[in-house]
Amino acid sequence: MSYIKAISFYLPERIVTNEELLEEFPEWSADKVASKVGVLSRHLAAQGETAGDMAEKAARRLFEEHGISPACVDFVLLCTQSPDYFLPSTACILQHRLGIPTSAGALDYNLGCSGCIYGLMLADALVSAGTARNVLLLTAETYQKYLHPSDKSNRSIFGDGAAACLVSTEGVAEIGRFSYGTDGSGARHLIMETGAARHREPLGTESMDDEGHMRRSDYLYMDGGAIMHFTLNRVPSLIKELEKINDGEGADYYVFHQANKFILNTLRKVCGIPKEKFYINVEETGNTVSSTIFIALRQCMDAGAIQSGMRVMVAGFGVGLSWGGTVLRF
Repeated sequence: MSYIKAISFYLPERIVTNEELLEEFPEWSADKVASKVGVLSRHLAAQGETAGDMAEKAARRLFEEHGISPACVDFVLLCTQSPDYFLPSTACILQHRLGIPTSAGALDYNLGCSGCIYGLMLADALVSAGTARNVLLLTAETYQKYLHPSDKSNRSIFGDGAAACLVSTEGVAEIGRFSYGTDGSGARHLIMETGAARHREPLGTESMDDEGHMRRSDYLYMDGGAIMHFTLNRVPSLIKELEKINDGEGADYYVFHQANKFILNTLRKVCGIPKEKFYINVEETGNTVSSTIFIALRQCMDAGAIQSGMRVMVAGFGVGLSWGGTVLRF
């Protein structure tokens, strides 16, 4: 049995508003961006600020806000698709920078929108097996660095950020059973093609997709229609499975990956979830990828939307393609 003991998050100092984006794309309107994706502003990492830097700041905030000593951490997990280096693992670097004992394990794992859930699953397994007592789970992403300057769609959606969560033998929320899945046949729908071993050097290719969006091999590409179809196809069955394996009951509140307002509203309606039980708040952060769920949970706890005795369903879905969820008992 394992628990979430504490959550903190960090957002970069630089804020880009819709009005600033519209200076570059005058054919857009601020109302259109706000109504469709629900994002009014987003945080961008500074030029020299990495996912590792942001994860460190989120972890230090966790230690300070909750009186947690780095000495108690015996495993570090970092979820990122924008590591500081190909090697070594950024988690190893963070172990040293954060003053965590050398007896601790540390590793990165490459996952995006469902990364928070998969991290909770790994941390839960480590604690439940008695391998670790306190797992520092970090999520950090700098997707904005992967975007082409003229990619107005994705630039309006994504924001940079990091979160830190301590999974322990005791805490504020008991972690329930997990359901998860993978469909790698859809990998091309959300991809960064160059830079790694498959295509180490830039390819410089461009093509138009079926929705009229430019697909550039050297920058992040997302097929919004395909991701939407995937979400509506997979997540409703995920919700039913989570209810089944977690005592056969529904949830008091639902906190899902904050992809964008349109996807979340559509998903809520398809699944028949009451509006007052479903969290949507991407206005000031945008889609921070693996950090959205932790940021949302902390915001809900601070606002009193999540209280003791509540069952909260959390679910992530996206790049991979992958999905997963669990139920937290506060």
